[in-house]
Amino acid sequence: MDSSGGPPLCFPSLNSSCRRLPLPRFETALLYILLASVSLLTVTLNLLVIISISHFRQLHTPTNTLLLSLAVSDLVVGLLVMPIEGLRYMETCWLLGRLMCALTPYVSYCLLSASLGNMVLISIDRYLAICDPLRYSSKITLNRVKILISLCWICSIIYNGLILMDHLGWSKRFSSCHGECVVVISHISGTVDLFITFVGPCTVMVILYMRVFVVAVSQVRVIRLQTAATALTAAPTAKKERKAARTLGIVIAVFLMCFCPYYYPSLAGEDTSNSLSYFAVLSWIMLMNSCVNPLIYALFYPWFRKAIKLIFTLRILQPHSQEVKIL
Repeated sequence: MDSSGGPPLCFPSLNSSCRRLPLPRFETALLYILLASVSLLTVTLNLLVIISISHFRQLHTPTNTLLLSLAVSDLVVGLLVMPIEGLRYMETCWLLGRLMCALTPYVSYCLLSASLGNMVLISIDRYLAICDPLRYSSKITLNRVKILISLCWICSIIYNGLILMDHLGWSKRFSSCHGECVVVISHISGTVDLFITFVGPCTVMVILYMRVFVVAVSQVRVIRLQTAATALTAAPTAKKERKAARTLGIVIAVFLMCFCPYYYPSLAGEDTSNSLSYFAVLSWIMLMNSCVNPLIYALFYPWFRKAIKLIFTLRILQPHSQEVKIL
């Protein structure tokens, strides 16, 4: 029991317990309301994306399948990662036990890597759609995309198991007391991870979208100059592809802005650890991306707004609602 008159213990029955640094009640209540709201909004919006793409047959395209995979990742972030990370920082104690201490960082890292992989696949998809439209449908099929998404998730699970092998095997290695969950990735491992899961994929995405932008601008000029009937027929399709590329370009730009700060410790030559004083800020900037993505869809995708109306009016429960024209 704590009899020193200092801050209360995380686990009063244990002498080896960490000290709890409680926040004022009003501030704690406000933070819990904010956490619950953000988490619920993230889950709801991404669930709407998943239902929309899964239900309406017209949305069963390779590009939307990639968005579906990204939405699944964001949904898990809102359902599990956000509440657990919020609990950690508001209670200033790790209350979920050793097993969850080992698994939570692993799940978070897997979601991070899978999201990056999905973004790269989306960039490649848009690049081929804009730069090689005649062969796009033969190169990018639904089955091939599903295989690539599966490989992306499998590689993420294996890779992060290797990166966090020490933590998974000995989760309390860096914990100084009971009620603490410290994850430390050495500077060397963090630097390797920086290049494999961030610098490399981001470089690919930026190069591909620069190429897409150049080709899209040239296509606009060609369509404006040509007056043949074939050109007029192709114009709506080309315009649609460019709009999709622009929207997904915004998604990737926001993604990079949210994820770049997370890699600051590696860039600064430090070990990456959740015990760093500023790590909570970096972590939550990254996590907020999972809530922002579906908001971007709502702003720029008419099909998503139409799907939401059909879902909330329960018209998706009607017979043959899967065949509704939504594009």
